[in-house]
Amino acid sequence: MTSLAQKPAADANSIVDRYSRQTLFRGIGPAGQQKLAGAKVAIVGCGATGSAAAALLARAGVGTLRIIDRDYVEPSNLQRQSLFDEADAAESLPKAVAAARKIAAFNSQIVVHPKVDDLIPANIDSLLQGMDLILDGTDNFETRYLVNDYAVAHTRAWIYCAAVGSYAVTLNVVPGQSACLACIFPDSPRGMVETCETSGILNSAVNLVASIAVTEALKLLVGGPQAPELRRTLLSFDLWSNEHAEISAAKPHPGCRACGERDFVHLAGEGRPHITLCGRNSVQIHERQRPVDFAEMDRRLQAHGTVRHNDFVLKFWRDPYEMTLFPDGRAIIKGTTDTAVARSLYARFVGS
Repeated sequence: MTSLAQKPAADANSIVDRYSRQTLFRGIGPAGQQKLAGAKVAIVGCGATGSAAAALLARAGVGTLRIIDRDYVEPSNLQRQSLFDEADAAESLPKAVAAARKIAAFNSQIVVHPKVDDLIPANIDSLLQGMDLILDGTDNFETRYLVNDYAVAHTRAWIYCAAVGSYAVTLNVVPGQSACLACIFPDSPRGMVETCETSGILNSAVNLVASIAVTEALKLLVGGPQAPELRRTLLSFDLWSNEHAEISAAKPHPGCRACGERDFVHLAGEGRPHITLCGRNSVQIHERQRPVDFAEMDRRLQAHGTVRHNDFVLKFWRDPYEMTLFPDGRAIIKGTTDTAVARSLYARFVGS
């Protein structure tokens, strides 16, 4: 996916005026604003938290954003995913592309690289290389552990965020100086785990965690990893019950798999399935890496169901299933959580 990098030249006075209220804040000031302008931040996942964080970073003047997301906009997203609108959902635009377009409309000075992709061990280096900071907008621990392994291995700061129901949680990870995600959560949560699909979500919880995370990101980008203002805890807050808690994350834990033993199992891809569930009663297939000619695929599928496409996705409906196909051969098949059924549908209509 190409970047929206060709920006019109901005008048120096307009730049000063745009950020004047932010530079008045002594924690940032003119020098800090210059640092933000030169900063590069990757946002992994552009759903609820990721889209809110992307908007805040762009409005704050962070110069380069790389938005990585595998999904497309749906009507159910609009309750909480603040960068998208009904037109994006009607067109099934990839979230990364829709976010880049919206950011360009309100801050043309920001360079945005939309990446419509699934972050996996095979592409993580190319997608995150050169970034100063990584922000978590994902919806699963599999990807978070992968980001954590990469960040620790490359001594790159990242910020963990999550929100479900009325609950929000976030953690700053500064490799070598603070606890990493594997220090706090050595293993993925087991048993029943709440998700937005099962427990719902308040948009206020999303905006709370995004605001806290972006503020910590600004501290890191302006003051560096040694900034005394950085929070050194895992912070959680339940907006409905008003309960909150903090757990110290000031130091790496002795014997931690990642930052102690430097055993990067997720980065190595050990045990990672080729097919992953991605919520919404759907299965993602990302084991096929091949270019897809949407026009030709549209012609082939016309006799088998309803099909339409744009430059970014092809949608195919065959009751009771819905397939969303991406240009690189990746697909999301909605209407089942059975990977065997998803494989069969993909093989039948796209190819094995």
